[in-house]
Amino acid sequence: MDQLGAMKAFVRVVQTGSFSAAAREQNSTQATISKKVAALENLLGAKLLTRSSRELSMTEVGAVYYENCVAIIGELDEAEALVRSQQASPKGVLRVAAPVVFGCQFIAPILSDFLKNYPEIKVDLMLSDKHVDLVAEGVDVAIRAKQLEDSSLVARHLFDNPLVTVASPQYLNCFGEPEAPLDLKPHNCIVYSMLKSVNIWHFQQAGGSGDDISVPVSGNCRCDNGEAILQLVLDGVGIAQLPIWMVDEYIEQGKLIRVMAGYSSNPLPFNAIYPQSRYVPLKVRSFIDYLKQRLAEDSSYR
Repeated sequence: MDQLGAMKAFVRVVQTGSFSAAAREQNSTQATISKKVAALENLLGAKLLTRSSRELSMTEVGAVYYENCVAIIGELDEAEALVRSQQASPKGVLRVAAPVVFGCQFIAPILSDFLKNYPEIKVDLMLSDKHVDLVAEGVDVAIRAKQLEDSSLVARHLFDNPLVTVASPQYLNCFGEPEAPLDLKPHNCIVYSMLKSVNIWHFQQAGGSGDDISVPVSGNCRCDNGEAILQLVLDGVGIAQLPIWMVDEYIEQGKLIRVMAGYSSNPLPFNAIYPQSRYVPLKVRSFIDYLKQRLAEDSSYR
């Protein structure tokens, strides 16, 4: 006998409430469905269903067997879907959310190559430093520079984001250069308002030795956009912590100076975030894999 077919017939009889309804659904006959269930009962040596002229119900052992059948059939369906997705080409609209600077500096330059490699994918790129609700806004994957806090989401690590503390020469000429983290207290510090601990900066001595040093900072400006903070620092407004890939060219040009070189700021992890699911859509996996590969080839953020 076809045991899997009989199990599926049994499950649909229970779910539809009758042999005739299950038969209509499967383009079969009531007698055929009844024979399948009877053969299953004969194989198991147990009665699964009790029938009367008015109703159909499961026996105690039938209820237990039904739950196991549903689980088994579900696993098989998911396995088949996974194989089909692996063989198919990724396609459809991919909605990607990312911080403005990261999107402009890292995603936009590789997007044309990604679209050439995956011609059946259409990308909807949303650049904003605001927190995006992936489910509510229908976002497939978001790039975030923070630890994952929502257990309904999954994070794939892209890289650790090194931060450096910088100021312009004109600011340092006017207010002096801090030599250690505690020297920051009297300085005008420009903070990124999207971080959980906005006014606390964290440091370690170079080489990673010693305890973390947490310093409360303050200033006359806070902002939710890294590019705007960079411009404020270039204009001599104050001191800021920014990713090395945002400021390295300005340091090389002498427009910015890295202060407290003997101390390193704790890096923020950059992650690709997507809703939790048993199987990740192929278009999402393809994009994250491609982004991670290209980032691994690019040393500008390290």
